[in-house]
Amino acid sequence: MMKRALWQGLVAGAVGGLVMTLGEKAEQRLTGRPDSHVPARVLERLTGMQERPGARPPAVNLGMHFGQAAALGVLRSVMAHAGLRGPLSSAKFAVVRLTNDQILENATGVGAPPATWPRRELVVDLAHKAVYAFVTGLVADALAARNGPGPGQRHAAVRPGRHADVGPVPRRDAYGRGR
Repeated sequence: MMKRALWQGLVAGAVGGLVMTLGEKAEQRLTGRPDSHVPARVLERLTGMQERPGARPPAVNLGMHFGQAAALGVLRSVMAHAGLRGPLSSAKFAVVRLTNDQILENATGVGAPPATWPRRELVVDLAHKAVYAFVTGLVADALAARNGPGPGQRHAAVRPGRHADVGPVPRRDAYGRGR
């Protein structure tokens, strides 16, 4: 399972990162909001790269942006393989994505806690990260579903009183046999 979760998560995270980036670019055209160089500044501080004043090279910014997206996609893929699929799982994952950003940005001194941000900036960031989380979840769930239900889904199928709306799960007894 872990090998599949790794490559599928990298793919899911990259797709989620791409869709988030396209959404950010569209939003920036509409609102006039400039590019953020926070990802590049975080990467520079984490790796000890020479920090440059002003705008960062696009490659450094995109490297951190897509690197984080792909790496965190692996976690969402592990969730999907375990049977944690669907919109609720993607909402939980959105919190993880936001938490990851905040830890890195605040620990490196590049960012400030979201409670200190202007509300409009906070709403925009939350919206883009939610897009990433739900797109990554859709891809991770679809790829994991090719391998059938996850262990959690199989367990739910055999336990009395569990909800049947956790996805397509064949009914099985405690020994894994079809009923």
